[in-house]
Amino acid sequence: MDKNEIEKIVRKVLEEMERKEHLGSGGAAPDTSKVTTGTSGKPVPAGTSRVTIGTAGKVFSSSYFPVQNKNQKSSEKCSLLESGECLECMRCVAKRPEDVKALRNAGASRITAANLGGIGFDSEIAHMIDHTILKANVTQEQIGKVCDEAKKYNFASVCINPSYVSFASGLLKGTPVRVTTVIGFPLGATTSTTKAIEARDAIAGGADEIDMVINVGALKSGNYSLVLDDIKAVREATKGHILKVIIETALLTKEEKIKACELVKEAGADYVKTSTGFSTGGATIDDVKLMRSVVGPLMGIKAAGGVHTLEEARAMKAAGATRIGASASVEIVTGEKSQAKGY
Repeated sequence: MDKNEIEKIVRKVLEEMERKEHLGSGGAAPDTSKVTTGTSGKPVPAGTSRVTIGTAGKVFSSSYFPVQNKNQKSSEKCSLLESGECLECMRCVAKRPEDVKALRNAGASRITAANLGGIGFDSEIAHMIDHTILKANVTQEQIGKVCDEAKKYNFASVCINPSYVSFASGLLKGTPVRVTTVIGFPLGATTSTTKAIEARDAIAGGADEIDMVINVGALKSGNYSLVLDDIKAVREATKGHILKVIIETALLTKEEKIKACELVKEAGADYVKTSTGFSTGGATIDDVKLMRSVVGPLMGIKAAGGVHTLEEARAMKAAGATRIGASASVEIVTGEKSQAKGY
């Protein structure tokens, strides 16, 4: 399917959603005679969506749908959208999960949004964050809170223990936020068979992404074939899902970090991840730079453990990180002071 065909499908979905929006609130067809000017300088009809095709042929869409905020009646359009001052209100994504689902079903691989109804936060960093809560005493109420925060700030995913995967998956159904869970956590010392079973069970429960811990002891013993087979077993169990591999950098020498990254890449994982957040240290700028130099420009790198501020998150990104694991996610993206320690 070429770019024109993909764009035609998505535009058809958008037009149908827009038609339903207007017919459902008064029976009149949308007035597209008024246009606003988008960030590219091109006119954009009010109440429509911009659709572009990325370099890989994937669809990228930014939602311009009419929205409601606390100062508006339900039938009114966003004043910023009408004036052209803001064409990307995140409420369009957060408040219309069915539309998001329709766009994804049509082939959209990313649905982007900017600011959240006047709440200032760094949306670019937010889209990189796995909002994490992994302590043993986490309650169901806390999982609910984390999921609400992830939807509010459009984090990449929530990262939770396996026992809460089904619960979180239900709370996040129809939203862009994914469910990440951990396997062989936090020591990585279970068998490959156990890790593979854990991974399959998590995916059956609704997990979208898997963060597994390598067998650190085997790596330090020089038993590289065991480490490789361990990762491959989980890779086989997670086909079609994102696999991140935690190498626990705080416990490794530089040479061991390099070897671990090479094995993770060889096994076909999607990301190499620095830390569990439960060991003697977390992500460092030097480690992220080293990992990037080993795995190359295309593989994902997740910096996790010890990232508590927006400045630290931006520094990790500049060093080569493409995903960030953090429990202080809200404080990071809003620039507030964090009290969090570890995960």
